Amino acid sequence: MDLERARARLEELIRLINYHDHRYYVLDSPEIPDDEYDALVRELREIERAFPELVRPDSPTQRVGGRPRDEFARVRHSEPMLSLDNVFSREELLEFHGRLSRELGEEELTYTCELKIDGVAVSLVYEDGVLSVASTRGDGLVGEDVTPNARTIRTIPLRLLREVPGRLEVRGEVLMTKEAFAELNAQREEEGLPLFANPRNAAAGSLRQLDPSITASRRLDCFVYQVVEPERFGLSGQWEALGFLAELGFRVQPHNELCRGVEAVWSYCEGWRERRFDLPYVIDGVVVKLDSFRLQRELGFTAKAPRFAVAFKYPPEEKRTKVLDIQVNVGRTGTLTPVAILEPVRLSGTVVRRASLHNEDEVRRKGVMIGDYVWVRKAGEIIPEVVRVDEGARTGEERPFEMPKSCPVCGSPVVRLEGEVAHRCVNMSCPAVLKERIRHFASRDCMDIRGLGEKLVDQLVERGLVKSVSDLYRLRREDLLSLERMGDKSAQNLLSAIERSKRRPLPKLINALGIRYVGLRTAEILADRFGSLKGLMSAPEEELLSVEGIGPQIASSIRAFFEDEANARVVSELLELGVTPEGVRAPVGEGPLRGKKVVFTGELSSMSRARAEELARAMGASVSSSVSSRTDLVVAGRNPGSKLDRALKLGVRVVGEEEFLEMVRSSGIEL
Repeated sequence: MDLERARARLEELIRLINYHDHRYYVLDSPEIPDDEYDALVRELREIERAFPELVRPDSPTQRVGGRPRDEFARVRHSEPMLSLDNVFSREELLEFHGRLSRELGEEELTYTCELKIDGVAVSLVYEDGVLSVASTRGDGLVGEDVTPNARTIRTIPLRLLREVPGRLEVRGEVLMTKEAFAELNAQREEEGLPLFANPRNAAAGSLRQLDPSITASRRLDCFVYQVVEPERFGLSGQWEALGFLAELGFRVQPHNELCRGVEAVWSYCEGWRERRFDLPYVIDGVVVKLDSFRLQRELGFTAKAPRFAVAFKYPPEEKRTKVLDIQVNVGRTGTLTPVAILEPVRLSGTVVRRASLHNEDEVRRKGVMIGDYVWVRKAGEIIPEVVRVDEGARTGEERPFEMPKSCPVCGSPVVRLEGEVAHRCVNMSCPAVLKERIRHFASRDCMDIRGLGEKLVDQLVERGLVKSVSDLYRLRREDLLSLERMGDKSAQNLLSAIERSKRRPLPKLINALGIRYVGLRTAEILADRFGSLKGLMSAPEEELLSVEGIGPQIASSIRAFFEDEANARVVSELLELGVTPEGVRAPVGEGPLRGKKVVFTGELSSMSRARAEELARAMGASVSSSVSSRTDLVVAGRNPGSKLDRALKLGVRVVGEEEFLEMVRSSGIEL
């Protein structure tokens, strides 16, 4: 390649990489998979290495990442949050080790190997053991303040397990598990919303929400792996630092390993090549770090990465297979989803036979036809997806897919509302819709009816025994005994499970109703505010909009749900059949703590913290985990900690456990 051709290709690569950086870092909506992006960056680096005179200060190789969003406050990092250089083979790993050995003059080096989680890098700053600031990496020098959102992640401690005076900064990775990612995308697909490309993208979008209640509903997790200024805490190496972090209460990866010599490193990398698919979260490689902090300092940094560490990246697993057919599934909201039926192929440790094509627009965009050979992979190592069509393998016998005009299950008309990508069956009595609604109603985060499996639901609907979710509470022993593979004991167990479900907590019942845009976290907010199902049903839209965390779309959806005659009838039937949620509190307007913000601190001797919070809500309060100027009451038990100090400093009223219990008794609520 001559200089002019190199210059032209370099400019094109910079344009492409900047475009995809913007899609990923700013819009949280990537268009290409990681390996395609990595290939663009590697090609750019090779051109810059061959023609150093072409290196530009605005080249993506000269910076770390994207820019912060304007909506978030800026946080300047005490030390740059750099990315890592990648290696992709044994030869490149040996080359990395050889360079370190030559520069340090040591043949046998010790490394700490850590699984490289595919998540979002964060910095967590603690002052005297209390979380004060959480920020994203941003451009490496300045990040975004996401402290309120980070506080919703249960694996990020708000207070350390032991006292650490002064300032402590640690860094880690916020992630979303495969299970949470699959559930989130399934929910978004039902609602006709764009899907997240992978768990990392979902974690980034969730962490950077302007509404922390949305972050809280997304089930994020966090592993911590770095101590900033480690020597200040008497730490001499990375392995020791990981132990220190675990002692403080951080979640640290359990599969880290101290490796003496490069062969041990390679063995670790190879050992996780296939085992990684068994993990509940996605990893895309191994981080290899020189263990000694003294030797790390000797080696130092380049402009964008440490010299003492690399990421060994695994290639994404893609397989070629044939699309035998494209069928259409009908979900619980009536959404029609095209699904590719594939020749069986083994991917990420399991055999894949089906892959969702999501909607008609996605089928057109990818150009998938029945009979095509396609490349498939698992998004987030869990959800099979078609990546691209092998157009060169076409014979002319392939058939285009057409979205049906009528529901493939009940024959009712199919509509596509303006502004939505989803086609929907308009018949809410459609058997396919009913089956999915029953499965949702009986699921773990809803009424948790154990034993009500998929095949049993099919039989109940197909035999006409269940025509709405309320019919579950009308089932008799003889009804169940008439079903296939249903014995006397199984029938009794299922009836007992149905009976137990009548006393599920109110948020689970609200979630079970299947109101569009209302998941478990939103259901908890609604239960906390209205206290009963009847209170929620009668709430006007203006009152719904006054609830923190409830926007116009959710409020409109709730009103539309309860104003529908069929839905209102089912809810009334549920209540008449004895569905009485646990923890229902007095309606707003009653209770001694009505409208008050309450915080609990310390250990209670008479009950659990969860039960005390439930009682506070029953008296009309909203419960918070932190003390602020808007807190009305702090209930202090034994060993109360810093929340009590802050309450006294702010002049917030403080009561002991006995005084709180007296409030409960005087309100007429049973302890």
